[in-house]
Amino acid sequence: MHGSMPHLFLSSKFLLLFGETTMGEEYNKQLKIATHQKLLKFDDLRGREVKPGEFWDVVVVTAVDESQKDAYELQINEKIKRKELPLGIDYKVVSDPPGYKIGNGGSTLYTLQHLSNIYGTVLNKLRVLLIHAGGLSQRLPSASALGKIFTALPLGNPLYQMLELKMAMYVDFPSHMKPGVLVTCADDIELYSIAEDQCISFDKPGFTALGHPSSLSIGTTHGVFVLDPSETSSHTEMQATSCLRFLHKPSVNKMRDTGAVCNSTLGREFVYTDSTYYFDLKTSQLLLNLLKEVGPLECEIDAYGDFLQALGPEASIDYTSNTANVTKEEGNLVEIRKKIFHLLRGTPLNVILLNNSKFYHIGTTSEFLYHLTQDAAMRNELGLLSSAFSLYNSENNEDSTSCCVMYSVVDTSCSVGIGSVVEYCQLEAGVYIGKGSIISSCWVHPGLSVPDSVFMHSLCIDHKHSTGYVTVVFGINDNLKSSVDHCANISALKLFGLSLPYCLFHWGMESERLNFSGDVSCCSLWNACLFPLCSDQKTSFSKSLEMLQAVLNDTTITLPKDTQLLSMQQALETKNLKEMLKFRTGLFNVITQKLSAQ
Repeated sequence: MHGSMPHLFLSSKFLLLFGETTMGEEYNKQLKIATHQKLLKFDDLRGREVKPGEFWDVVVVTAVDESQKDAYELQINEKIKRKELPLGIDYKVVSDPPGYKIGNGGSTLYTLQHLSNIYGTVLNKLRVLLIHAGGLSQRLPSASALGKIFTALPLGNPLYQMLELKMAMYVDFPSHMKPGVLVTCADDIELYSIAEDQCISFDKPGFTALGHPSSLSIGTTHGVFVLDPSETSSHTEMQATSCLRFLHKPSVNKMRDTGAVCNSTLGREFVYTDSTYYFDLKTSQLLLNLLKEVGPLECEIDAYGDFLQALGPEASIDYTSNTANVTKEEGNLVEIRKKIFHLLRGTPLNVILLNNSKFYHIGTTSEFLYHLTQDAAMRNELGLLSSAFSLYNSENNEDSTSCCVMYSVVDTSCSVGIGSVVEYCQLEAGVYIGKGSIISSCWVHPGLSVPDSVFMHSLCIDHKHSTGYVTVVFGINDNLKSSVDHCANISALKLFGLSLPYCLFHWGMESERLNFSGDVSCCSLWNACLFPLCSDQKTSFSKSLEMLQAVLNDTTITLPKDTQLLSMQQALETKNLKEMLKFRTGLFNVITQKLSAQ
């Protein structure tokens, strides 16, 4: 569903294609009002028992493994204790089975099986919100340990995380939804407005998806709906229609050839792209039968490309053998896709066209920084703050409205640079944070200066029967997924935008002696053992910062011979979640006490 670049479905701009500038401004205003109303409605539900039919019956979050499941359950339970979530509904975390990567499509199937085992026939009466939140979050590593769905956002009291925002944006859905499942992902935000006399209803058989007007270039990295032009109108805020066919990350030529391209009244082209979708109980049973038929999954299934491409009267089996968009092709992927196609063929695909909607993706460091500090539209629509649930004095900043401080204790003498995000941190006297940086879960000694455009994140880990700390440091634009097949080729890996051997030289380390954790045939910044293990959080940050500054200042430091160096991968495998959350609880208590005393 998602591309890797920051993007949004800016339908108010597309509506400028259909009318005058004043209409676009009016739609922007309506979008902001509609979003604010949803937030108010959800705030009213937080911390109280919901009435039957008022909200979701079950909210399910998927996890990649048991360790991630434990982390998610721990945080959800804390939220329930603090009354940050609606009460009286079931919150479930379902982990993928060990072994093969099964994708969000596989996670959907196993979740349905899990819910069927728990609820039995009662499931036929339940409305379920299914949020796919599994994965390592390698493009936004501050979310790796505790999960993308628990990414903080600078709004709400108590502070929102993505979990709350997801539920807030869908707060109107359950009361207009027949029993079934709504599927969404953890790192995107959909905003929309509809007319007062309209409602988004999920009450038709089969699948019902939300559709957003988008440029053709955005369509190449998303799912695209092929609609019957005689049934489609872009002049209303919302329209329900049927879909002839679904394309997954199609080329522009494919969009044109299949009739997916629409034209505005001014003759400009656009397509409708996907985000969230619903399926009813009958379809749920079909998917359960699929899992029973194929047995344990041994390949990645896409909940969008592999399910939705089987739908609609013009669906073609051709996609089942197209593996161009697959990260790793497993032996039986094509066979499984064909079974999905034949199983779902003939199942209706309905689309609710949201002509005044926006879609934001915040799954990367650059997207996270942009949307929280520079994107005036999103900040305005959601009411995002520059400082949220923090002790922070912005007087020392050049422009306090262009940075973001969340859930942090910041000394009054500190300065945070334009375009930077500070979250879950304690910054002591005189700390300076450069421009365009992300500082997450760190405790920073007095007087330290963090350069521009860096990512620093501290993790607590268990190592040899004791607790330690590791602070990972990367450049904002470093690619942690990029890999080489042999350690002799590590010059191709870029850290802080510089070759990895160049950085190692400044740390008195020989390239040949650099260790990689896990699969050593796949060498990357993710599994490179670069970061010193320290006994406390503040020292950990200082040591990693010292290494960074040696590289940037072209100086050399020598790490003690007994220094234990760990990779980001190792830090996650040995993370101590309770201690990390304990640090956050300490910040919570300090902030709450100070704010209540003001």
